[in-house]
Amino acid sequence: MRFLLLGLVMALAACEATQGPLANNREGVAPPRGTQSVTEAVDGLIVGHRLMASGEFQLALDAYTRAAVDHGLNADVLSAIGSANMNLGRLNQAEKFLQRAVQKDPDFVPAWNNLGVTQINSGQYIDARSSFQRAFALDNGDSEEIRQNLILANRLVIENSAEIPEQFNFLLVRRGNGRYLLLGQ
Repeated sequence: MRFLLLGLVMALAACEATQGPLANNREGVAPPRGTQSVTEAVDGLIVGHRLMASGEFQLALDAYTRAAVDHGLNADVLSAIGSANMNLGRLNQAEKFLQRAVQKDPDFVPAWNNLGVTQINSGQYIDARSSFQRAFALDNGDSEEIRQNLILANRLVIENSAEIPEQFNFLLVRRGNGRYLLLGQ
């Protein structure tokens, strides 16, 4: 009983501390001399880009989502969110965000390139080639990466196209009024 009463008194005494380390002002220890004070947060897009470069795609997606609060859902933020989703393997989500990015800014080269990469990974080779062609044209052919992506997309389109056998003979038959019918023999 005596220990119970002693514990209760100590607990109440700790609750009423107004001085010392348990005070309500919570100032803490002063920083070392020469420490610069931070008054503004680092831009979420910059943080996200650094996290993407280090392979931390989920953390980058979180940073890009926070950046949307400051920047709104502009083409840069939408493209960044789409790229993070692409690297996380969420291709459908990535494509939706990248499509929205190119709708907001049809001249935004990184969004077109990343949309093409997403489409290649989804097996949409013809759409990917179109996206890379657009990115390549907007970039005036300056990016070697986009050029290599376009070459890959062209190769994939050719490899996956339906080939018509050479021995197949075609006959064009006139049906009247400027209409023609193509028949295989």
